[in-house]
Amino acid sequence: MEAPVLDATLPDRLARAVTLAGPISLAQYMAAANAHYYATRDPLGSDFTTAPEISQMFGELIGAWLADLWDRGGRPPAAYVELGPGRGTLAADALRVMAKAGLTPPVHFVETSPTLRTAQAARVPDATWHDDTTTLPDDAALLIIANEFFDALPIRQLVRGGDGWHERLVACQDTLFLPIAGKQVPGDILPPELRDAAPGSVIETSPASVAVMRDLAGRIARQGGAMLTIDYGYEGPAIGDTLQAMQRGRFVNPFEHPGEHDLTAHVDFATLAAAAITAGASTFGPVEQGALLIALGIDARAAALGERVMADRERLVSADQMGRLFKALAITAPGWPHPAGFP
Repeated sequence: MEAPVLDATLPDRLARAVTLAGPISLAQYMAAANAHYYATRDPLGSDFTTAPEISQMFGELIGAWLADLWDRGGRPPAAYVELGPGRGTLAADALRVMAKAGLTPPVHFVETSPTLRTAQAARVPDATWHDDTTTLPDDAALLIIANEFFDALPIRQLVRGGDGWHERLVACQDTLFLPIAGKQVPGDILPPELRDAAPGSVIETSPASVAVMRDLAGRIARQGGAMLTIDYGYEGPAIGDTLQAMQRGRFVNPFEHPGEHDLTAHVDFATLAAAAITAGASTFGPVEQGALLIALGIDARAAALGERVMADRERLVSADQMGRLFKALAITAPGWPHPAGFP
């Protein structure tokens, strides 16, 4: 991943850098903007809300999912790992359920935001924090959760012009950021079924996501364990521009005010699965979030909690809310049990 630019005056610094050195890749722009955004605020509840903040049921069911796999996998020494753990809400709910099953693993958070680390420490005070995945433990099975993590990793976009495919770059004109077409790229680097797409078509890739998945899947294959990735996305390869920015619950222009809103893109689950398989792990899914939560028992849990949580249940599983757009991909070490909720 290209090094992000991080400063209190990010738009000005980024504008000067682009003006002096020329257009930058969309991936570099996105990395710089998101690094600044997450380092300077807690966006949950103001710009967007994640599933763990909607209801405790989400984290509880994930905790039960992990405990079940660990139990059927022979109860090995294990570590709980969460990528981008938000306020620590999911971990706190999951760990509470896991403890009832006899699973009390050390907790490792991959998080760079000082603001969010403070919130996480209030909920899971005994956690160990990591700036990236390279320092995670190598002497235990890893139980990894990545909820709405991959969508915020930088993407590259290729745009079909009249003369072929070009990488989308970000230029700056009078402090205004705007996407432009860069040099032409060879068509043979694209999936064969997409090469002849109509002019204006966009293909997205995320080398940063592939690198993270290969690293984690390789660790799981060597050390044992499992990973659950939940995010909004699709099974690629596919055509489409999914880059978006959210501020106070509404969509805004991703090229205005970099660092002041969250930049995300839909996750290509097929590419993530292929990266995991290449690294030696087994994959399951993706399945829709709603189907997974129902299979794991959200209806019984909602009934136990009472009528007050039924609206939360609908938000998590309904097809017109999070249930269909959000998908889950499971990854396990070879020889580990088949994960619950996956065909």
